[in-house]
Amino acid sequence: MGSIATQHAGRIHAALGTGEAARSALVASWRRSSSLHRLDPGEAKLPLRISDAELRHARARIEPLVHVAQSSLDRLYLAMSGVGCCVLLADRDGIPVDRRGAPGDDRTFEDWGLWTGTVWSEDAEGTNGIGTCLVEQRALTIHRDQHFFARNTALSCSTAPIYDHEGNLIAALDVSSCRAELTEGFVNLIGLAVRDAARRIEADNFRQAFSGARILLTPATEANPSAMVAVDADDMVIGATRQARLAHGLTDEILARRLPVADIVGGQDRAAEDLEEAERGALHRALARADGNVSAAAQRLGISRATLHRKLNRFGIRRTH
Repeated sequence: MGSIATQHAGRIHAALGTGEAARSALVASWRRSSSLHRLDPGEAKLPLRISDAELRHARARIEPLVHVAQSSLDRLYLAMSGVGCCVLLADRDGIPVDRRGAPGDDRTFEDWGLWTGTVWSEDAEGTNGIGTCLVEQRALTIHRDQHFFARNTALSCSTAPIYDHEGNLIAALDVSSCRAELTEGFVNLIGLAVRDAARRIEADNFRQAFSGARILLTPATEANPSAMVAVDADDMVIGATRQARLAHGLTDEILARRLPVADIVGGQDRAAEDLEEAERGALHRALARADGNVSAAAQRLGISRATLHRKLNRFGIRRTH
């Protein structure tokens, strides 16, 4: 391991000695690991672990998301379990708070640190799937010797960020493996599955957070499949996913001013049509309850008999007894 660690450290230091960090996101992460976090790629000590009490506290902070994510974690693990992978759900600090893995692999994964309570932040572990994903806020794969620490170069990690119902980064979803036969092509397929599962968790969490509202897909869903808004009974937008916020320029301030959903999904002219339909319906109901008596219907509506006649004529509504 010593010679491997030395060679790996030499390759990283050689890359950092060039201008590659300005062109390569990977080398930029290596530079953060070395210069900002003062880490040594040849360091052999095991990953940090938090206490059980700290782990319970970390999980409790995002418990609503953890609860919503259960079915997606199960599906993702079932799809990946045959190739010796484990699934990790980490919090904003890079600490896995939930996982899925085959019992026969538990000892191996725990030894590698692919376990709940292990700290995978970039400032602790250097370039790695979970930590670097959280720093760069994008889906990525850190494959084998792309890791900063030499001791992690047997791992292949595909990770995607998860945003909460207010568009804030809250967690990361990761599938990791230490199987040597895992090809880079298959790792790319794992990456797609992880991104899809992360978006599904976001959508489920958004629906849960706005369980009393209507959830609508916006016109941006072709480019952003998770662009959704929550709409109240008055057709005003009360919530938006991160994708919807980015696609439509929505901010907390804009949402606080109560934005009509028609301004997002289109159909500003539809608002006038809806108002006319509502008025037409109100006239019909008032006449029906008054058994066709215009005077009684006008009284119910709080308008004069002449005004009601004008409205009936405008909408082409005939009285019936």
